Amino acid sequence: MSETRPSFYALERGDWRDYVTLLHPPYTAWHLSYVVIGGCLAPAIAWDRLGAAIVAFALAVGVGAHALDELRGRPLQTKIPSSVLVTLAAASIGAACAIGVIGALSFRLWLIVLVPVGLFLVLAYNLELLAGRFHSDLWFSLAWGGFPVVCGYAAVAGEIGVAAVLAAAFAVLFSLAQRTLSNRVRFVRRRVDDVSGEIALRDGSREAIAAHWLIVAEERGLRLLAASSVVLAAALVVSRL
Repeated sequence: MSETRPSFYALERGDWRDYVTLLHPPYTAWHLSYVVIGGCLAPAIAWDRLGAAIVAFALAVGVGAHALDELRGRPLQTKIPSSVLVTLAAASIGAACAIGVIGALSFRLWLIVLVPVGLFLVLAYNLELLAGRFHSDLWFSLAWGGFPVVCGYAAVAGEIGVAAVLAAAFAVLFSLAQRTLSNRVRFVRRRVDDVSGEIALRDGSREAIAAHWLIVAEERGLRLLAASSVVLAAALVVSRL
């Protein structure tokens, strides 16, 4: 277990591979799909505003949040210098905020309130502010599940409708399912050094317990959930074309 990679999507350490791993590709796609789902539920589609919202979240979550997360304890075990991680986080989160402000000024001024909310969420969760009070499964689900849906819908519709609230509730529950599965996976991959033991079956036979037994079902579930969310977002896009 000591040589196990920190996540199923992590590449071999070093060079450009660290930056790909930093993006958490399947999870970033998963949470960007929430923005798409929210935008496609709006009464009328404005693809330019939806596209801008997707870019903003790709910067804030895909790059910024993950760079801040890697600064705290190196959970992905990358070799990216801390100074580079700080620069990536500041530049990407700043650019995301700028996109939000410009979008609000050019469409609906009230949307600008979503910018400081998003900034607070990314900093409070990933920097574990106030002794980690905001670094919990629920806050993760609100920040990276419900909030992207609401922002996607609001960026397109200019308001927050009932459909957005219900879809946000779906995203929060879906994200809680994600955390339920990923908590054990992260624990085993990043903290467990060895696994030993056996299972006694009713027919009298015994099977040795392998390390991957502890997480194989959870990781398969995570892969399927990520894929299903992206496919749902793609289906909604096709339905609105």
